[in-house]
Amino acid sequence: MNVLGISAYYHDSAAALLVDGAIAAAAHEERFTRKKHDSSFPSKAVEFCLNYSGLTLSQLDAIIFYDKPILKFERLLETYYAYAPRGFKSFLSAIPVWIKEKLFLRKLIRDELAKIEDCGTDSLNILFSEHHLSHAASAFFPSPFDEAAILTIDGVGEWATSTVGHGKGSGITMLKEMRFPHSLGLLYSAFTYFLGFKVNSGEYKLMGLAPYGRHGLPEVKKYKEIIYDNIIELKGDGSVWLNQDYFRYATDLTMVDDGKWQRLFGFPRRLPEAELQPHHCDLALAIQEITEEAVVRMGKTAQALTGSKNLVMAGGVALNCVANSKLALAGVFDNIWVQPAAGDAGGALGAAYAAHYMYGEGKRHTRAAVNMAVDEMQGTYLGPEFSSLDIAKTARRYRAPYTHYDDFDAVAEMTAELLSQGKVIGWFQGRMEWGPRSLGNRSIIGDARDTEMQKRLNLKIKYRESFRPFAPSVLFEDMPEYFTTSTPSPYMLFVADVQKSRTNPRPDNYDRLSLKEKLYHVRSDLPAITHLDYSARIQSVHKETNPRYHKLISKFKEKTGYCVIVNTSFNVRGEPIVCTPEDAYRCFMRTEMDYLVMGNFIFDKTSQRPWQEKKDWKEEFGLD
Repeated sequence: MNVLGISAYYHDSAAALLVDGAIAAAAHEERFTRKKHDSSFPSKAVEFCLNYSGLTLSQLDAIIFYDKPILKFERLLETYYAYAPRGFKSFLSAIPVWIKEKLFLRKLIRDELAKIEDCGTDSLNILFSEHHLSHAASAFFPSPFDEAAILTIDGVGEWATSTVGHGKGSGITMLKEMRFPHSLGLLYSAFTYFLGFKVNSGEYKLMGLAPYGRHGLPEVKKYKEIIYDNIIELKGDGSVWLNQDYFRYATDLTMVDDGKWQRLFGFPRRLPEAELQPHHCDLALAIQEITEEAVVRMGKTAQALTGSKNLVMAGGVALNCVANSKLALAGVFDNIWVQPAAGDAGGALGAAYAAHYMYGEGKRHTRAAVNMAVDEMQGTYLGPEFSSLDIAKTARRYRAPYTHYDDFDAVAEMTAELLSQGKVIGWFQGRMEWGPRSLGNRSIIGDARDTEMQKRLNLKIKYRESFRPFAPSVLFEDMPEYFTTSTPSPYMLFVADVQKSRTNPRPDNYDRLSLKEKLYHVRSDLPAITHLDYSARIQSVHKETNPRYHKLISKFKEKTGYCVIVNTSFNVRGEPIVCTPEDAYRCFMRTEMDYLVMGNFIFDKTSQRPWQEKKDWKEEFGLD
């Protein structure tokens, strides 16, 4: 059975293709259009999936959309009616679009597919999955478990904002849901907005800012009390009730009532790019801790309802790796697996899985044993790949000098040597990653031991806020030597502390230091990846899923004794992760990266021609 899954028209449009239950290809539309969080129909992603698999539209058994527009329209109408006359401006803006396009989504999909291939699209079998079923399917079916509790948490789908389900074999049973307007995801997004970050893209910044909060001082406790007393009631099962007097997302074109929040917390909404103050950090820590508590309670509810020792997770909140780790440490489950494309893009894959197993009645292969690093995601390397000829053509186009090696061992040896010298390298190999993380195929890498590396990467290469942390890539077999865990984390969706023997003590009066003073305190012998709270968002690197990246880090270990390097996404701030060799070369030349390694080609920045562009790239990519 050939099934194409599609997500579109909200944010992070994507397409995923299953062939006989195996993932053939999957990609985000933004990687092709170069528009961050592109919400348009994923024409280029669909075209890639078809071309990569050698299939045509007419050879597909089903095409499935990741949610049900009629149910979403019902929610909009009922919400506007319930809050009338509030939201009339938003109503006038939204309803014409729905009446003209979204209510006729089946026709819209057919029209878009007809632009890709003239195959008589009226005969195509187009299906629709419920939003949270798509998330649940994306979490359970590619996981290494034959049976698991399923927890999905996001902003909102049709009506549901969080669900608990139970996966067994080839089926999923949905057991419980929380409904709009009460939503843990929207609560977190509201604080993302109030603290000056962009909703639906800046939530990970809020998570990264939280450790700068003053753990040992009463300010954080005060903010939590204000939130619990006025904004949220957190139930024993993890569900939340939100006081809509303080929110505007249900009816208006903004998240919160700015004036009421200013009176509540004692300071105005932070404007984007404004300097971060201690109270911003404290509030970030307060809402992060509340979110963690809610996720742990939801996990306990999922375990109580299913009796399972395994948990799988999806939905945008499942990208909160700190909350995931708190749930893991709570000991509620023996094993937790999170869909790496946990947000809406992953809904395309989940919808395809739902069609294969629950509509097409496919049979899932049973597993003799669980290996948390070996699943159906193929390490997430599911996107386009490019040949040596493609790389050479890019070099010719830009008249770019390079050194080519016949043997990859020589490439790994040279790259490891450059890393040990403190060089920053753009690393472009194999198939592009699926999901929001770069995992060693479209990455910028550096030496985690370098005390200046975090500052240099943020300010000179990524051109982003200096407080943002970086993740380590570490050989799985050596993880316990550096971090307080031996559990695989191949998708950067869990955190662990750096081993205490590697850390340096905090200075006196640490909680009273400024953000920058905290940031540049050398916390361990791996300062570039040790966050303020001595944690790190870990990517465990496995030879089975990425032998080239594994070999590179092994070579680095031979030279330095360390098998940990810095890994961040290959892009600048506001730009989607690079897809093609041309994307990679442009990004390399726009930044202060020292070397670019694509396949077996190495480009030295000092040998390249002067770089000129007609338009400043900072105008091309808006700040995220």
